Amino acid sequence: MIGKPIYKVIFHNQEQVYEIFARAIYQSEMYGFIEIEELVFGERSQLLVDPGEEKLKSEFSGVKRSYIPMHAIIRIDEVEKEGEAKVHESKGANVTPFPYGGMIPSGD
Repeated sequence: MIGKPIYKVIFHNQEQVYEIFARAIYQSEMYGFIEIEELVFGERSQLLVDPGEEKLKSEFSGVKRSYIPMHAIIRIDEVEKEGEAKVHESKGANVTPFPYGGMIPSGD
């Protein structure tokens, strides 16, 4: 691969599953979060508009960095090129995020 890698991040957000693409992803200094920067949206023809991708573009417009809780992450893949950003309903899914209480390890 030439240039910066692209990552596909799939995560839960308010009973929906988001699939987005980013060029930079790393563990945050805020305990329990993943930081995602440089979101990538596919350049599509103006004649064909995908409502799911347009929803994500408008939701993340002006966002410099996004913090996603680790327990919401389903999967992170390094991919060859960006794809289509998507939003799926998670109704009927038999995978549920594990509840996270936010416990901080003791300093003992």
